[in-house]
Amino acid sequence: MPAFSIHRSTRQSKRITRSLGGNILSGLLLLLLGAFMALPVVYVISASLKPFDEIFVFPPKLLVRNPTLNNFTDLFILSSESLVAFSRYIFNSLFVALAATALHVVLASMAAYPLAKNRFPFRNAIFGLIVTCLLFVPQVTSIPLYIILSKLGWINTYAALILPSVGGSMGLFLMKQFMETLPGSLMESARLDGANEFCIFFRIVMPNVKPAWLTLIIFVFQAVWNTSSTNMANLVYDEQLKSLPVALTQFYSGMGIARMGVTFAGLVFLMIPPVILFITLQRRVIETMAFAGIKE
Repeated sequence: MPAFSIHRSTRQSKRITRSLGGNILSGLLLLLLGAFMALPVVYVISASLKPFDEIFVFPPKLLVRNPTLNNFTDLFILSSESLVAFSRYIFNSLFVALAATALHVVLASMAAYPLAKNRFPFRNAIFGLIVTCLLFVPQVTSIPLYIILSKLGWINTYAALILPSVGGSMGLFLMKQFMETLPGSLMESARLDGANEFCIFFRIVMPNVKPAWLTLIIFVFQAVWNTSSTNMANLVYDEQLKSLPVALTQFYSGMGIARMGVTFAGLVFLMIPPVILFITLQRRVIETMAFAGIKE
């Protein structure tokens, strides 16, 4: 009887008690936070549908009154007058972002595995160097990067846009920290069964760190899609190889305020792939974090 009482009191202490007022307050706070985070997206989409006289109205209006698709039509007309088709720019951006993301996730995971689960000389020093690299922004290494790519003969190629994003230290740091949470008994059991390191890595380690590399896919794709292509525009001069952000920047440079609606229409195209990727993987990231817990 006393044991049952102790067990019952322990179970009751573990219950999460929350009042109805607390639930309502939490819901309102989350609703306000979600609306605040969605405000830039709503504004860009609304502005892309506004006619010229509504874009510069003061005070500015969030929602469009007379929606029109003329901004998107003008964007395709301007792109059709260029030397390269608009679809070519989209292909270049998707190809660079997908290739850089896939290579970065695989190589960062393979490099993080021995740092997290193997003991070898200078392991801590190597990891300290990786952490130090997190302090540097891409602009700091732009000149050495250009010299290296020029010596390799990769200027004005896809490699100049893809490979610099593959060796980022952020993914290595994230995967290493997540792999350290895996129990060593998993790897030891696989080795006793005759599995080699590649088999352990791809069949045991990677499935159990799925939340980490799904999250890394979101971060890397967004970074490559939004920033690396535009920051490395000086590495590619062939119009056939330029990405969508670079092409849109060229369109905007000679437009002025008369084509501001076209600018917002181009921003909508830039938002679509990262948003689709996040919506697709966000649910899976939460689910895998909830159910992939492993204990010794």
